[in-house]
Amino acid sequence: MPDSGPRIAPGGRREIGLLNAVVVRVAGAVIGREVPHVFTTLARHRGLFRRWLLFAGGLMPGGTLPREETELAILRVARNSGCDYEWDHHERIGRRAGLTAAEVERVRAEPTPGEAWAPRRALVLRAADALHADGVIDDALWDELAQRFDDRELIELCLLIGHYEMLAMTLNSLRVQLDPPPRGGAGLRDRLRLLSGRDGGR
Repeated sequence: MPDSGPRIAPGGRREIGLLNAVVVRVAGAVIGREVPHVFTTLARHRGLFRRWLLFAGGLMPGGTLPREETELAILRVARNSGCDYEWDHHERIGRRAGLTAAEVERVRAEPTPGEAWAPRRALVLRAADALHADGVIDDALWDELAQRFDDRELIELCLLIGHYEMLAMTLNSLRVQLDPPPRGGAGLRDRLRLLSGRDGGR
């Protein structure tokens, strides 16, 4: 992504409205960033922002897939799409969800998932690669996925990858700038701990 300013600047309360300003604060607390640029930018489209956030929250952190697998998928999308903003957020969130530093680095470095990955995790990465490259999971890969994922997980995995591809394209096109580093402290750790559990029920 070009090193230049945002095409649409993050909005303040006047641009995004009082309700969205409150929503942004709450959502930022959940992900550990005080006023995330992704939210203050998208919230300039006031009604659409709230509808999008409800859907996005149903996938992360409210999905049924294990949190580590969700974060692997998002990180692979960020890597494939060259979305620095998405990577910056989910590298940190992924570590809190249980991914090791070595696993996070392998998501970025490996052009194809290597043999060191557990079978389900390798399939998550391969699904992200297939949808990015071709827009579809072919029959051979689908058959492998169906042996290890139930129907709900398969639906969610496709929607998860597709959503973060869409978000990456939007972030890259709007040139949303990286957020300042999060503040440390117990409060932040407590907020991020929410993301490491499986909040959605089966």
